[in-house]
Amino acid sequence: MSALIDGDEISEEAELVWLEDISILDYVRQSLDRLPNRRGRPAYHRDGRMVGYAVLHSRARPSRTSGTFRRRVFWLLPHDRDTAPQGLYATGAPAEAVDPTTLA
Repeated sequence: MSALIDGDEISEEAELVWLEDISILDYVRQSLDRLPNRRGRPAYHRDGRMVGYAVLHSRARPSRTSGTFRRRVFWLLPHDRDTAPQGLYATGAPAEAVDPTTLA
C-alpha cells in the first residue's frame, strides 16, 4: 500500500478489476477518486491509461456532502517503466506506486 492511502479508506472494497495483465507490471499508480457509483468502469481523464479499478460492497455508503463514493483507480503514465524502461523510473517508482501483485 502506498503511504498516500490508508487502509480504512479502502475497507469497503469488494474486489479489484484489472484491465491488463498485471503480472508483467513492476508497479501501477493508485489514486482515490470520487465516483458517482460503487461499481462499473469509471471514466478516465488522465494522461496514460487506466489499468484497473476497485468495486465497492453494496453496503458502502456515499459521502453525505457529495453523494459520491471514494474508489481506487490504478493507472500508468506514458513515461512509466512499462513503456519507458530506461526513462525517469528506470529505478525507483513514483510516490503513489504499488506492486499490483501484492494487492488483495
